[in-house]
Order: sequence, then structure tokens, then C-alpha cells
Amino acid sequence: MSNTPHTLGEEFPGQLDAIHALKASDDHFARILEEYDEVNDRIHRAETRIEPISDDAEAALRKQRLRLKDEIAAALGRAAAR
Repeated sequence: MSNTPHTLGEEFPGQLDAIHALKASDDHFARILEEYDEVNDRIHRAETRIEPISDDAEAALRKQRLRLKDEIAAALGRAAAR
């Protein structure tokens, strides 16, 4: 398990199987997951001061992560409704 907070397993407990299945069948969803992980890692590096950034840049990344998380949740909801 990662030391980085806000991993998909933490954000979507009990849904990792659904995430993996959707990732395997939907290229767009797979790209969203990659972007989420990249943004989340950048936020973690900023928070831990490994790669400091401005407060505004960090806030923008947090908003981007939230938007991506909303997209992931919506895709999971649509997949579950099928």
C-alpha cells in the first residue's frame, strides 16, 4: 500500500474490483485513473515539501483531483447501473 493519501482504494472502498474491470474495458476511464494518480502524487509531493509549489497551484491541483474523483464516481455509478 502507498504512503500517499487519497489513493483510489481509500477514496472508493470496496470498489477496487469494479475500478479494475472498468479500467480494462474503457480506455477513457483508464486515462482518468492515470491522471488522478498523477495529480494526487503531485499534491502529495507538494504537501510533503518534496516539490513545493505555490498555494494557488496546490489549490488548483486539489480542484482538479476533485473533478477527476467526481468523474470516476460517475463512471462507477453508470457501470453499476448496467
